[in-house]
Amino acid sequence: MSDKKIAVIGGGIAGASIALYLSEIGLKIDLFEKGTSLVNGPPICHLHAGGNLYREIPDEQCVTLLEESIEALRLYPDSIDYRPTVIAIPKHDPGQPLDLLPRLTLLQNEYQKLIDKDSGNKVLGEVNEYYRLVELEELEHLATLEEQEVPTTADQWLIPFAKHTDLSLLKFPVVLVQEFGWNVFRLGATAALSLEKNSNCQIHLNSKVTKLTQQSEKWQLNYTEDSVEGEYEFDYVINAAGFRTGEIDDLAGFHRDRLVEFKAAYVTHWEGTGGFWPEVIFHGTRGTPQGMAQFTPYPGNLVQLHGMTEDITLFKDGLVENTENSSQPQLDAKFLRKIDKGWLEQEITARGQLSIDFLSQYIPAFKNASVAGKPLFGAQQIPGDDSTLRTAGISFEGNHYARCEIVKASSVLTCADALTEKLAELGFVDKQKVGARLFPITDSINDEAITQRSEVYTQERGYPIALAYRNIKQEEVSYV
Repeated sequence: MSDKKIAVIGGGIAGASIALYLSEIGLKIDLFEKGTSLVNGPPICHLHAGGNLYREIPDEQCVTLLEESIEALRLYPDSIDYRPTVIAIPKHDPGQPLDLLPRLTLLQNEYQKLIDKDSGNKVLGEVNEYYRLVELEELEHLATLEEQEVPTTADQWLIPFAKHTDLSLLKFPVVLVQEFGWNVFRLGATAALSLEKNSNCQIHLNSKVTKLTQQSEKWQLNYTEDSVEGEYEFDYVINAAGFRTGEIDDLAGFHRDRLVEFKAAYVTHWEGTGGFWPEVIFHGTRGTPQGMAQFTPYPGNLVQLHGMTEDITLFKDGLVENTENSSQPQLDAKFLRKIDKGWLEQEITARGQLSIDFLSQYIPAFKNASVAGKPLFGAQQIPGDDSTLRTAGISFEGNHYARCEIVKASSVLTCADALTEKLAELGFVDKQKVGARLFPITDSINDEAITQRSEVYTQERGYPIALAYRNIKQEEVSYV
């Protein structure tokens, strides 16, 4: 076992997963997190297995997202909500449904290649069922059928969509694709339970890094933990500080251009229609009044909503870039107040209702939904100056400093592999462990323990406890 000591700064999805990966292969890790628990950042609800939500990104990024999502699902299977996604093109949108077909076919072929490489990658169902085109006539027939409390076939998943969506607003065909949900509370619970069980990792919560000083091939790290000052020496520093990555770069004396974007998703309550829904995406042009609408169902009649307009998920002046004098883009004070102190009640009500109104244009019965509490929200860092970038990973400064800047959570393992390869070059870890993907401690965490910790996280963070649960587990779905 290596005697090298590594600091990971930031306990979000990136930092917690990096710490988990490295500690599982025997490296000594200290994880510093400013907050009271791990993985508490921007809202995630979707695995993005192929990037079909984002028409504007190139196919290359979509292929990367598919591979990374499969890797992430295999690491965190108990955080996945195993239900498909419907993608629909409204008539007001300039896009055409069949424009999606070349990408879907590409992803289907790439999925087969990944299975051929490793049969364990077969986690999104049968290859020939990765996507399905559904015409209006078929949906009209499905609308006459009874909804199933627990759908077990593709047809059964489509019934509530067919019954309750205003099909006259859509172009056809629509697409049913095996893109699953991802529960951020269960993801955080899995990572925390694994790290707490691993003697190679020391977790420092309520800890803010205040100074970084490089001394030859060592780093001196100063921090405050529960208002008590401390100091450690490390052989390597990994900056995984999320939207505050630039602050750590500034402390370390490195400069990098990046963007930061503040976003929110809204938690609503809807008595629904008698059966589990798939996730539903209504495509739209980002940032316009008819941006993409995203309907994500949870247990307990909860639905998480995104509307890619400046009145709902996006915010005017919510996307900022850094300056020449600092690597850290500066969000407006109103956004930092939300992050550090919370939302005002009138903000929650107003934007939450706008999200309900936005979705109910497509699902009329949804107008009876109500706001169920504060939004899921946070700021997301994007390396460089391309706001459409959805795949990003590791970058290095010298031999003893790295930054992990993921845009989508599924990128963490690609990031960890590249980092481990670098550490192997330095002699910190055996080269045979690069890409080995063995997680015995993480695999030993059971579903019940994850659920219990997820319940704690939802309550500590002020969210409905039902967000700790999944509608459908993997073993309950016959076609997965």
